[in-house]
Amino acid sequence: MSPEAMGRPLLVVSCGLFSDTVVVRLSGEIDAYGLAPLREHLRRVWELPPTSFLILDLREVGFCDSMGMNELLDIMHRCEARDTRLLLGGVQGVMARVLSITGLRNAFEVFGTLDEALRRAAVRA
Repeated sequence: MSPEAMGRPLLVVSCGLFSDTVVVRLSGEIDAYGLAPLREHLRRVWELPPTSFLILDLREVGFCDSMGMNELLDIMHRCEARDTRLLLGGVQGVMARVLSITGLRNAFEVFGTLDEALRRAAVRA
């Protein structure tokens, strides 16, 4: 049964480009059902020439399971291979707890808002 039929929210993914930064906005749940749309959007990102930064805007993520966390780690490794810095913006609530509980809070560059992450990218620190 599909997530829609079960009344579960899907993961909605959208992308934008700001200067030399790709921003991927996520809304919904990062789990087994959400991986397909996320991977599809990222496939297009990986086909582009590398940018200096990739920001994942997580402010509207309501759930993230172990498969979602593994995907975030895979994205981080892919970024490292492309010499792109991965920034996580909008990390509050659920995502802040998941990163803390898993011990991965310090593995990522984490910002409470998208604006903070965009400012970091603009500074090119």
